[in-house]
Amino acid sequence: MKKRLFIFDMGGVMCTNTNVMDSICKELGLTKRDFLDFAKYENFIKIQSGEMEMNDFWRAFSETSGIKVKKDYFEILFNPLRNDNMYQLINQLKQEARVVAGTNTIDSHYKKHLNNGDYGVFEKVYPSNLMGVAKPNPDFYKIILEKEERQPEEAVFVDDNTENVESAQKLGITAIHFTTYEDLIEKIKKLQ
Repeated sequence: MKKRLFIFDMGGVMCTNTNVMDSICKELGLTKRDFLDFAKYENFIKIQSGEMEMNDFWRAFSETSGIKVKKDYFEILFNPLRNDNMYQLINQLKQEARVVAGTNTIDSHYKKHLNNGDYGVFEKVYPSNLMGVAKPNPDFYKIILEKEERQPEEAVFVDDNTENVESAQKLGITAIHFTTYEDLIEKIKKLQ
């Protein structure tokens, strides 16, 4: 029998300090709502799924907002911090399970995590920007399951976003909403 597959999200689970939205808004002098209106939801999906380059994102943002953005604030302001407890947990889980990352990301964040060695603990990384699809799209999980040669019931998915968790659950994946390390440990113990 194959080892159980664990799929972990990065931002908000493995690393903290990953949401740069407030810092970008402060830098541009905008409310979060205004920033999101100017940025457009579909463009966020495009940068996360690798369909749009960052310079095209900022060009479109500049045209819509009237604010000339000449640098990639997503890259400049992104300084993730590892959740050491989670890294220890992954090393423990790898003794009896296969553990991979399944993360929504953009090129600059992916490269920063790569350079920091943040992905080194995982046996494989599935980043949305290289997969061409982002969570909560069911295809995101289906691709990972196919590549890992697993059925949904053989997988456990951990994410801090409830929409992503619900999407995985609909496919039959055991999905855990991450709130704290201690809560996650309790939920994983109940799986055995």
